[in-house]
Amino acid sequence: MKILPPFTSTVACLVIAGITVTITTPVCHGQWKPTKILQMDGDTVGVEWPAKQQIVTESWNRVAAVPYIVYMPEKDRVLMLVNCDYKLSHQPMTIISDDHGATWSGPRPVSKDPEVNGAIGLAKCLTYLGEGKLIFSGNERWFSSDYGETWQGPVAIPLATNGQRWGQWDPYLVDRNPTTGAATRVMEAGCNSENGGWDAPTGYDQGHIRFSMDGGRTWGPNIMVPQWYAISEIALLRAQNGNIVAGCRTAMTREYLGNIDHYDGLGVSISKDDGTTWSPVDRLYGCGRMHPCMVVMPNGNIVMSYVVRRGYPRDENDFPQFGIEAIVSRDNGESWDIPHRYVLAKWSGNRKGRKEWYASCQGTSTVLLPDGSLLTAYGTGYRSQTDKNGRNPSPRDIGLVHWKPEGAVSSVKTKGS
Repeated sequence: MKILPPFTSTVACLVIAGITVTITTPVCHGQWKPTKILQMDGDTVGVEWPAKQQIVTESWNRVAAVPYIVYMPEKDRVLMLVNCDYKLSHQPMTIISDDHGATWSGPRPVSKDPEVNGAIGLAKCLTYLGEGKLIFSGNERWFSSDYGETWQGPVAIPLATNGQRWGQWDPYLVDRNPTTGAATRVMEAGCNSENGGWDAPTGYDQGHIRFSMDGGRTWGPNIMVPQWYAISEIALLRAQNGNIVAGCRTAMTREYLGNIDHYDGLGVSISKDDGTTWSPVDRLYGCGRMHPCMVVMPNGNIVMSYVVRRGYPRDENDFPQFGIEAIVSRDNGESWDIPHRYVLAKWSGNRKGRKEWYASCQGTSTVLLPDGSLLTAYGTGYRSQTDKNGRNPSPRDIGLVHWKPEGAVSSVKTKGS
């Protein structure tokens, strides 16, 4: 990965615990670089497709992690939610692009009050509800009714019916009015453990779902899904045929217990009755691939992006390699073309042992653009370094790939290209 062109910046001041902290806020100029995505044919490269890539945060030189992006058609705008910094606690920020990801605004905190912003925790699950309305979850929920310009919160997240905390990582599923596009029902998938909480050190997680009829403000009782035992994160998608597809992070098998979470896997479960009952989880990858995000293409195909934390050979320096891949389903999620998966990005780590995690990837978020191309955002720590105490690895970065399955994005005239 190359260092990108110079940037301009603005300066903002945060007052935290009586101390004024000056933060340089970069304004990103056009940063697309030509790249090739690889379409595999089994274990070998089948086709190389032209695409575009950038490291959105390269010039920030700070922690920027766990991105979520949404496309808002009324504004023809992409909004990204990103978590910045460690020493100041996580600071949830938003950035916007009005040219389909070519350039981005500088980061803006969700709350103007730095203490409130720092108390949000890790911001996740960003979802566009339509009509300018958005929702995301941290320690509590936050809402916007003006396309992310301002945010209202915090709103408490109800506990699960077993009294445990509701653990959620992935965006909400939104059913919409076919005429107005307004949200009519919102579904969220969460997890926790009957053995002491969703992040309990013993026992496997259990997946649940619940529904809201008022845009995520209030929720009905959750339903425990028996098929989602040993599942911790669940991404939901409404397929073209009406089925709901769940991309599930599967827990590491017993032989890997005690290792870092790179040993988790990835599977799919399907509901054919609007989320009431679910199929058993079809395990696509037993180990090393996780954090899915799914998009329905105009032809009905489903594209699932995900991270690769294990599965690549170590590099010439014996460092692990990480990546971002995508697979396609042509039958509404029933089967997936794993032999012809796409490799969107790949990089080497810079640590060994249990600290290998710091250079890895923390999630993917993919949106469909009006021309049928895709934007895939992902987190990477490929250039991160720990401080003198071995903590607070920085910088971390957000990568972005503009691509099209089985097509050359560079041959399509897109906004901002």
